[in-house]
Amino acid sequence: MNATPPRVLTIAGSDSGGGAGLQADLRTFFACGVHGMTAITAVTVQNSLGVTGVSVIPAEVVAAQIETVAADIGVLGAKTGMLATAEIITAVAGACDRVHIGRRGTIPFVVDPVAASMHGDPLLGDDAMDALRDELFPRATLVTPNLDEVRLLTGITVHDHAEAREAARALHAMGPQWALVKGGHLHDDPECVDVLYDGETFLELPAKRIDTRHTHGGGDTMASAITSALARGVSVPAAVRFGKTFVTNAVRHAYPLGAGVGPVSAFWRLPESSPEETLPILDPDG
Repeated sequence: MNATPPRVLTIAGSDSGGGAGLQADLRTFFACGVHGMTAITAVTVQNSLGVTGVSVIPAEVVAAQIETVAADIGVLGAKTGMLATAEIITAVAGACDRVHIGRRGTIPFVVDPVAASMHGDPLLGDDAMDALRDELFPRATLVTPNLDEVRLLTGITVHDHAEAREAARALHAMGPQWALVKGGHLHDDPECVDVLYDGETFLELPAKRIDTRHTHGGGDTMASAITSALARGVSVPAAVRFGKTFVTNAVRHAYPLGAGVGPVSAFWRLPESSPEETLPILDPDG
């Protein structure tokens, strides 16, 4: 009998275009060798050009999804993505407490505060932003905002590495064990430098900036890779290094899709041969 792989849960919204959201999470989980599970928070109507509609799942249904999979299948790591409303955030916090996810339990919990669109527009109301800070951040093993989300959460607009450290301090003061300030949106910097902080020590993680506009789902992918590594029992700094390497390669292998912004790709983790060489030829007549 084959061994059961680590089980990892994403609490996130669905992207009908398949580029970001829980679809990106599940792709990354698979590429990292873990079994992915979902608690769906919202269904979006979107494609490569943007989001045109959102249908929010009732908060009690989101909580029930978390508790049901944890009770039967078990969870070794969990992450959040788009949480949509303050009611959902409160329900997620309560459900995570009941199944021991987060700092008040034993299961690593990565909070990716999806609070801004890829164009920098707010995606959460003020009450939901307050709930993120007050209810989820104190439960988080790690928070992973991009610079637009940093600005919305802390009021700090990051222009350089010194301000990134200032933002990391402000985020850590909200209660997470670790804060990661991602530098991908600092477009004037030839490197993408992420800053990790645990309240005492800063760790800077640089990577060469890749010239592509196809970066949809990059934040989801990095947080999912980090969560996968944490579920395997590695330390937070090691997991973040792995996530940084994973997303850098995913951006390098990003591809165009539709008429807008294409997704980062987990295909770099597949064998070198093409899909045509690895998939069997199926006879439609049996």
